[in-house]
Amino acid sequence: MTTTRQPSGTALPADSRLARELLDGLAEAVLTTDETGQVTLTNAMATELLPEVTTGTELASCPVTALAQAVAGDADRFDADHHGRRLRGARRHLARSGYAWYIRDVTEEHARADALRAERSRTAFLAQAGSQLGLSLQRDQVLLAATTLAVPYLADIAVALPRPTVPAEPHARWIRYADGEPAPVTGLAGAALTSTVPGLAEALAGDLTEPVPWLDAEPANLATMLPPGFGPPGMVLVCPLLSAGGSAGALLLIRRAGRAGFDRRDVELAREFAARAGAALATADLHAEQAHLARVLQASLLPPDLPTVPGVTMAGGYRAAGDSLHIGGDFYEVFPHPRGALFALGDVCGRGVGAAVLTGRVRQSLQTLRLVEQRPLELIHLLDRALFDAPDAAGRSQFTTLLLGSLDCGPAGADARIAGGGHPAPMLVTADGTVTPIPVGGMPVGALTVARFAEARVHLDPGDLLLAYTNGVTEARGPRDGAMFGAARLRAALASAAGRPPAALIDRVLQAVDDWLDGQAHDDIAMLAVGVDAGVTDGFGA
Repeated sequence: MTTTRQPSGTALPADSRLARELLDGLAEAVLTTDETGQVTLTNAMATELLPEVTTGTELASCPVTALAQAVAGDADRFDADHHGRRLRGARRHLARSGYAWYIRDVTEEHARADALRAERSRTAFLAQAGSQLGLSLQRDQVLLAATTLAVPYLADIAVALPRPTVPAEPHARWIRYADGEPAPVTGLAGAALTSTVPGLAEALAGDLTEPVPWLDAEPANLATMLPPGFGPPGMVLVCPLLSAGGSAGALLLIRRAGRAGFDRRDVELAREFAARAGAALATADLHAEQAHLARVLQASLLPPDLPTVPGVTMAGGYRAAGDSLHIGGDFYEVFPHPRGALFALGDVCGRGVGAAVLTGRVRQSLQTLRLVEQRPLELIHLLDRALFDAPDAAGRSQFTTLLLGSLDCGPAGADARIAGGGHPAPMLVTADGTVTPIPVGGMPVGALTVARFAEARVHLDPGDLLLAYTNGVTEARGPRDGAMFGAARLRAALASAAGRPPAALIDRVLQAVDDWLDGQAHDDIAMLAVGVDAGVTDGFGA
């Protein structure tokens, strides 16, 4: 039998040429050993991947450390780097004594797996960062979150520099968080920092340039914002905090000397993170603006402090229908005059801010109109005309029910004239516990072009109370069967508080309504209680 020398140096019978071709055509390296552990065969891929291993090599002491250790330890697998490639080997027993090692080059597979893990890590980081940034509705909270979230994933130090809110402000405030620090630190940046750190001045000014890694940072320019002992930074990356209106500031990501620099994927990730932080800043700024407007609106629409009226004691009660701004469509007003007071209590159609805006319009109209007219019936007609004369009256489709009364005090008590515009009848509570509704009637104000209004008169003796209320009281529904609180329960609550001051009566009614609701949602509620003090004298001169 003749033999043929193959490129790998292994002698095989001539009729084994086909087997050699098959072995050399494999994409993985194949090594076989005899019972002593010497290599008896290598294929072409083995020669390429493991040139140190040839026929006759003692595998347990070969130059391929990971393979030699696996053989010496009688292991069936190894996974290691060799000549810049990632190799993965598996051992199989042969039918005759000896082994075959099958070794694959998994460099590309390993790189793809690493890339996939890195991408999943980046996605998880952005998801977590976006969630936490989205929960921050205040500017300082966003800046704190932007710095703490970036460390240590993106950098060893993160510094947020918001753009100064005042253009002439000479210094930029910064917030820094460093890996290992217990909490973020704040400070002021001088002009030298913004003028010498490449891209920083542009970012603070709103220039939407691409973030650029910077390798030549001078420690003197960054020393004020670096923690003690940090040393010269290895690399600094400046990212604008982008928002819809431009740049809201800049984010400096600083890595230690010796840590890998920012590669393309790092820059892309940092840019995306900074954009999310910038969007969160914009949201926080919008929230702050809306909160300011809400506070201004709330201050103008909440029921006012009641004035002091000689001979009269008054108290008000107000509950908005679950609105976070605590404003709604129910209101009351009291305007003193020389003989007593003019009072109003109303319920604008709707809830929340929309109803509160019309409430403000009604109250402002009353404040103006009562300067020229203080008779309730005439005044309610003027208010109705004023609401219809408003520019947006036709498209607004809103109206208000209203009680508008005047109180004239004298030595024998007080006389009240009450004009009505479709509102629930007020209640007269006498000192002996008698509760009597005072029918007024009338049509809602601002609802019909030809509306009719009515007026009622009532005398209040010392110790009597007059209660005006909105339908949020009587229409409050209980949680069990949805039954309304109703007028009968209201009268019972008032009777139980007879003889007590107006504030105590208001508290008693609110407590009864709360007990009835048992935590359920309710409509807007407003109440105004007016009581005549004992011993009233005619001391109200013109």
